[in-house]
Amino acid sequence: MLTKSTHLKGFAIIAKDGLPGTLDGELGRVDHLYFDDETWAVRYFVVDTGGWLAGRRVLISPISVSHTDWQAKELHVALTREQIEHSPDIDTHRPVSRQYEAEFMGYYGYPFYWGGPNLWGPAFYPAQLSVPAIAPIGANAARIRIDSGSEASVQEQSVQEQMDSHLRGTEAVTGYSIEATDGAIGHVEGFLVDDAVWAIRYIEVATRNWLPGKKVLVAPAWIERISWGASEVIVALTKEAIRMAPEYHESSPVSRDYEDLLYRHYGRPAYWARQAESAPSLSAGGI
Repeated sequence: MLTKSTHLKGFAIIAKDGLPGTLDGELGRVDHLYFDDETWAVRYFVVDTGGWLAGRRVLISPISVSHTDWQAKELHVALTREQIEHSPDIDTHRPVSRQYEAEFMGYYGYPFYWGGPNLWGPAFYPAQLSVPAIAPIGANAARIRIDSGSEASVQEQSVQEQMDSHLRGTEAVTGYSIEATDGAIGHVEGFLVDDAVWAIRYIEVATRNWLPGKKVLVAPAWIERISWGASEVIVALTKEAIRMAPEYHESSPVSRDYEDLLYRHYGRPAYWARQAESAPSLSAGGI
C-alpha cells in the first residue's frame, strides 16, 4: 500500500505488552520519518512519547513493526514499554550518526542494515531483520549484537562509519525546489511510502504557477542528486516530460495501473520488476 508520509503523522505506536485503544498500550505517536537519501528506505519513525516519558522523543525502526492498522491509525510493534523507556537517547535536532545507529541496533538486537545488497542490507523486508529474543536492558544494553566478529571490531567499524549515515527528515526536505534538466519546475510537496518494504516510492511535486494546481510524482530513481546547501532536488527529467506526466490526485489511491502508466510515460523500468527478481515471495518469508 502507498500512503503519504504525512498521513502517518499522529499514528499511535502500540507496544506488544499493551492493549490497543488504551493509554497503557500506547508508546507515543509518530511525528515524522527519517529516510535514507541513498536507498530512500524509511529507517525510523520519530515518535513523540508525550507525557509518558516527559515529552521525550524516541526512534522506532520499521524492523519492529508487526502490524499496521490503517483504520485505527496504529502501528503495532514487537517492543515492550520497558524497552522503549531504556532505549538510547536521541537528539532529533541533530543529524543521526552511524555510531548512534550501531548503538540503537545493538540495543534491540537487530543486525545492521547497511553494507548488504538489498534495501535492508541482508534482507529485502525489514521484518526479516527482526529477532524473537527480548533486547537486553540495563548494563548489557550498549553491547552490539552481531553474528560474526568481535564487539570491539563492531564498535571500531561504527566509529569509522559515523560520517556515512545518510538519514534525512521528511519534514526537512519538504519544500525543497525541484530542478529539471532545463529549469525549475516546482517543489517537494510530500512523499509516498510503500508500507510493504517501508520505502519512499515517490516524491510528490507541486508544480507551482508553471502548471497551476497540477501535481505529479517523481520516483527517487529519477533523481540525479540533491543539493542540501541549495535545498534543491535535481531530477534527470525535462520540464516537458514532467508537464505531460499523468496527473497525481491525492484523493485517489495510487494503483498499479497508474504506476504502470507513469513508468511507461518516462520510459523507465518499473521498480516492481526489479523487486520481483531480488525479493522473496510474500508467502516465503516476506511480509
